[in-house]
Amino acid sequence: MKFLIYFIVIAAFIDTFSQLPIMSPFAKTFDSSPAFVGLIVGMYSFSNMIGNILAGYWIDKSGAKKVLVSGLSLTGMILVLYAFAETPMHLITVRFFHGLFGGFLVPAAFTVIARGKSHKQGKKMAVSGAAVGCSAIIGPAFGAVIASNYSINWVFLIIAATMITSAILAFVFLPSGNLKKVKEESSHSEKMLPLLKNPMLAASYLGAFSLMFAQGALAYLLPLQVEALQFDSIFSGILLSTFGITAILIFLLPINKIFDKYKHHNSMLAGMLIIGMALILLSSASSLAFMFLCMVLYGIGFALLFPSINALIASHTTEKTRGKAFGLFYAFFSLGVVAGSTLLGLLGVTFNIGFLIAAALLLLTVCGMFIYFKKRSSQLLKSQE
Repeated sequence: MKFLIYFIVIAAFIDTFSQLPIMSPFAKTFDSSPAFVGLIVGMYSFSNMIGNILAGYWIDKSGAKKVLVSGLSLTGMILVLYAFAETPMHLITVRFFHGLFGGFLVPAAFTVIARGKSHKQGKKMAVSGAAVGCSAIIGPAFGAVIASNYSINWVFLIIAATMITSAILAFVFLPSGNLKKVKEESSHSEKMLPLLKNPMLAASYLGAFSLMFAQGALAYLLPLQVEALQFDSIFSGILLSTFGITAILIFLLPINKIFDKYKHHNSMLAGMLIIGMALILLSSASSLAFMFLCMVLYGIGFALLFPSINALIASHTTEKTRGKAFGLFYAFFSLGVVAGSTLLGLLGVTFNIGFLIAAALLLLTVCGMFIYFKKRSSQLLKSQE
């Protein structure tokens, strides 16, 4: 069962990552204006946030399996419609529903992963992080290779077939969980606002937003830096793969035991600090070798941060609130990506300044959280005396 759910995580993220190199060129084939191309590309992330939040409510009401199977089936069907889009309005409508239904997948999958022993959450989230990392490496290459050798439509059709096959496998093999308990408690289920007021969940959401703001900045600025330093454009992809490979190695090697050995919020802060340092160093990098070193450092920070923020959600929620908590969590993920690339694009800053802005956001967040956690720890000690 656990291998199936990790396969589904890989499939869900490949769906997202495979779009990166092909969606803008695909949108341009519809004779769209540059502004409309941007809207088409961004529509997925916008509707994905809505899907994440809706999925959270649905998971807590009906169980993660039902949401996951429905999300996989609907996403598979909507992907087929890309091949039949004939106008920009057709395409933007398909993009909206693709993002909406795709938003069901990740909260449902991670709710399933979070079941079981609480003291193993860090390691489980590390393995799931490796699945995401594999998708980040495979997805863009898959999209680019299939589109260039066959057609863009084949990218959508192959992923559609993978999604529908995954839906069938999930329906047959995934356990339903304690549906009776979920249904009994659904009427008393918490709303989104109380979850945001939970300090540990709020810290996880801030961590998710900061991580993906940095990721959006990296995706936007790194190609500009490679171009400005007059390196071959292929190194943009290789550098991004370097951080992904570094993170995967940490996720899968025996070192992943650290995620359950130390408190999740401490490893989260360490990860954010390391990513901030990597971005500062990257802002002044002028050689390819130093850029690779920065990306290895970034990968180490990502490896510490991603499982920690997921484990915080799993450890500080109950079965009746976990779906909404993960839905809200991945909405912050989508928001961070959009904010990172869009804000820096609107500011029109150089890659040097852009990396420093992203680093400043991370480091300020780290300082604020460190002060809060220290104060919270002191209050707990006093209450125990």
